[in-house]
Amino acid sequence: MFTHITQSPYGTVKLAEKVAKRVREGTVICLEGNLGAGKTLFVQSMARTLGVQGEVTSPTFNLMNVYEGFCPIVHFDLYRLKTEEELEDIGFNEYTDFPEGIVFIEWAEKFPEALPDDYVVIKIERIKNAKNMRRITFSCVGEEHADFIDELEEYVTKDD
Repeated sequence: MFTHITQSPYGTVKLAEKVAKRVREGTVICLEGNLGAGKTLFVQSMARTLGVQGEVTSPTFNLMNVYEGFCPIVHFDLYRLKTEEELEDIGFNEYTDFPEGIVFIEWAEKFPEALPDDYVVIKIERIKNAKNMRRITFSCVGEEHADFIDELEEYVTKDD
């Protein structure tokens, strides 16, 4: 686990671009944070770096968007869901159990029992009394992505 502080939305975008350059296909990334913390900005920035052309939007109302880039990108937003059963209706497990490409899940913490055994967690928090600063913490659940987190820490902090 490691934490990185960004000073502005631009800093958050640049961090997301760095993460995108290191992420591996088959990774599920769960993004945590309050409304307006920057989860969707992070996904948008990663998706652009991963070759997605056109607009990347939060799937708050349609719950899931699929994009084509260098690999398939699936973006879930679970904010509006109330029960775990609703995940079945959108084919959630079909995308997360054996992911092809990269899967982003905003508000994943609402349904921890439905998540795969191994995934990356990116927690974005506003820093009190600092409007644009964010504390972004990277960690993983399970052992599969532990090396990725270590490599990412080295890559992200080498230019600091």
